[in-house]
Amino acid sequence: MLQSLVDVVSGSPWTYLAIFGIAALDAVLPIVPSEAAVITAGVLAADGDLLVVLVIVAAAAGAILGDNCSYLVGHLVGRRTSRRLLRGERGRRSLEWAERTLRRRGGLLIVLARFIPMGRTATTLTAGVVDYPWRPRFLPFAALGGIVWATYSALLGFFGGHTFEDQPWYGLLLAFGIAAGVALLVELGRRIREQTAS
Repeated sequence: MLQSLVDVVSGSPWTYLAIFGIAALDAVLPIVPSEAAVITAGVLAADGDLLVVLVIVAAAAGAILGDNCSYLVGHLVGRRTSRRLLRGERGRRSLEWAERTLRRRGGLLIVLARFIPMGRTATTLTAGVVDYPWRPRFLPFAALGGIVWATYSALLGFFGGHTFEDQPWYGLLLAFGIAAGVALLVELGRRIREQTAS
């Protein structure tokens, strides 16, 4: 799997477009490995095959576009359709909880959710469903989250690639390990916060 990812994220100028597309698609379909693609591109940038600044720009632009597309899907599906899908008392409570949480801590939630692969899709989709204000709130936080995520992922691969210059696979594995650890810590922090708020 790693070799096929390296083949996709090669030293070609088209790679930046591929990174953009993967990051955008991952926000809507969380089965696409955007973190892996950006980290791998960072490792290749450390090797001189890509420019790390362009990797960050492509990944951030794709992430921002993808998050906004996910928001739009949620907005178009709307509260009415989601109520039909989330039938019953539990579904109604879940939707109300999501709306309250977004109103209270929406900005922080949108930024942190960017680091949780399926969490980013759930958060952005829900923001659209509950009509979280797009321009004054969602857009700036989605942009901030996309930029921070892209910078973090690309630099993680870049510095991992520099550290293990002779064996870039070690750098790639280390970067993946750190990324997974950060995602787990964010998710753990979210769960602890939820339990203490209940």
